[in-house]
Amino acid sequence: MIHIIKPGLLTSVQDLGRFGFQRYGVISSGAMDLYAHRVANLLVGNEVNHATLEITLLGPIIEFQQDTLISICGANLSPTIFGNPIHNNRPILVKAGSIVRFGSAKQGCRAYLAIAGGIQVDPIMKSKSTYLRAGIGGHQGRALRKGDQLLIGSKTVDNNKLETELARFSHRLTDYEEAKWSFDPLLFDQNNSTNRIRAIKGRQYDWFSQESQQAFVNKTFKILADSDRMGYRLKGEIIKRNNTSELISEAVTMGTIQVPSDGNPIVLLADGQTTGGYPKIGEVISIDIPLLSQAKPGDKVKFEWITLAKAQKLYMEREQLMNQLEIGIALHLRRCR
Repeated sequence: MIHIIKPGLLTSVQDLGRFGFQRYGVISSGAMDLYAHRVANLLVGNEVNHATLEITLLGPIIEFQQDTLISICGANLSPTIFGNPIHNNRPILVKAGSIVRFGSAKQGCRAYLAIAGGIQVDPIMKSKSTYLRAGIGGHQGRALRKGDQLLIGSKTVDNNKLETELARFSHRLTDYEEAKWSFDPLLFDQNNSTNRIRAIKGRQYDWFSQESQQAFVNKTFKILADSDRMGYRLKGEIIKRNNTSELISEAVTMGTIQVPSDGNPIVLLADGQTTGGYPKIGEVISIDIPLLSQAKPGDKVKFEWITLAKAQKLYMEREQLMNQLEIGIALHLRRCR
């Protein structure tokens, strides 16, 4: 079991999302940075859909009441155990009574804490993700609060192998032991930029003036403070329409870039609605959504058009890298005794 001493700014239970219910108006939710979530689970021997803690900007203080294996991926929120800095992107064995303390963000916006066995909460509509606005899923349908207690799921053979490996080399028997090996997040850095977001043209791209079409990719946009898991509100060059027709609401998804009447784009994210009536100038490609989700309010982003074929190729290459990581960890586990 883990005990929440301090919840941080926004800490919630998330998995890969709630799918198959959008036709009923139920959003998918799930981790904003799906890659960080998946890698964190792999590093502790979990299935990639196990529930993790999504930690935003200012992190929590958590007491572990049993020996367990953890990993932290995504943003660097300066985590420590008993004042000792610990590293992202590797398995860490924590002992019963250890307190993991997260600080403010040094890099990125959202970190993912995976625990061997996963977070044990009841699934709602086949998912453990927290849908904050509806108050369902996760821990009591809400962000974590001071005093919350979360159960840890049963450990698998893979969890136990990794834990045993670290316990064998542990010389700090009262606190923690980090693995000597780690995942290099630069393997996923195919964008080579912290603020360049690639997108394909949306269904209503031609509704916008030629000047606005050019400005959308030539100018930078600032992420506003009222951005959240539902969507990032952007401020920059006003995107003007040359078609004033009314749009019948139609399906939208994570990454959809809508342009309301004020001309300031909104990028829908994990808690975005299922349908929308604003014209869509573009769709952020799948592999750049995690990059966007790690941007903070006040950060600036710039868009770049690519083709659907190129986006699909990039997605397949990213999944191949993820598969290689999974195979590499599986091979390491085979060597563990």
